[in-house]
Amino acid sequence: MSNSVSKLHEEYKQNKRIEKIKIKVVQLSILVSFFAIWETASRLRWIDPLLFSMPSRVWKLFIEKIIDGSLFTHLSVTLLETIAGFILGTFIGTMLAAILWWSPFVSRVLDPYLVVLNSMPKIALGPILIVGLGPGYSSIIAMGALISVIITTLVVYNGFKNVDENYLKVVQTFGATKSQSFQSVILPATLPTIVSTLKVNVGLSWVGVIVGEFLVSKKGLGYMIIYGFQVFNFNLVILSLLVIAILATVMYQGVELLERKLMKQLQR
Repeated sequence: MSNSVSKLHEEYKQNKRIEKIKIKVVQLSILVSFFAIWETASRLRWIDPLLFSMPSRVWKLFIEKIIDGSLFTHLSVTLLETIAGFILGTFIGTMLAAILWWSPFVSRVLDPYLVVLNSMPKIALGPILIVGLGPGYSSIIAMGALISVIITTLVVYNGFKNVDENYLKVVQTFGATKSQSFQSVILPATLPTIVSTLKVNVGLSWVGVIVGEFLVSKKGLGYMIIYGFQVFNFNLVILSLLVIAILATVMYQGVELLERKLMKQLQR
């Protein structure tokens, strides 16, 4: 009986591995097909190569920027700003959510303001941040954090509220304080929600930082995009967009790796 169960389990794992391989192959095929169609369409003038460029031109520019070192300069600036804004926005949002859970009175007072702030276009606050914090890294990082902090607060706070009250009653029966209840029940139960919020914040942080660089920066991938438009160099624009897409994907995969590790620890 145990051998039969073990065999079924191995077959299940083998099928899951095969399914993952198929998914990766299809994903890679779609990506390769996209670039092949793009290159063909540009060379045959189905699309305007001046506006949409082509993969071969973008690759050539990529090599040039690697050799002269300018790409690393712009890339490192944007990546540092994005990671800082990502961490700051997630941390502040989670802290605000904890405060709202801790004090129902504060939650009821701030609820309408959070709804209004969430509906506001955060990007429109960019000029105010630049005037208040100055045209430097601080205003761009603040932009990256601001665009994600409210949504983080709302999502994580709802996660805190939706934890089964029976869990809280159990630990409170043993004399746990509110702080102990939060640490031992609320926070562990909402870790999946927090990690899911991290995934959303990856994209939001990139948007905030790039917009901030549009407005004020003299370095970074956002600056490269604006400069490319100004000099009508769309190869540079598309190169910057592709680099942003790759870096955002790497960050997203990093969050997924963190999620898998946390879920394994929770299941033990």
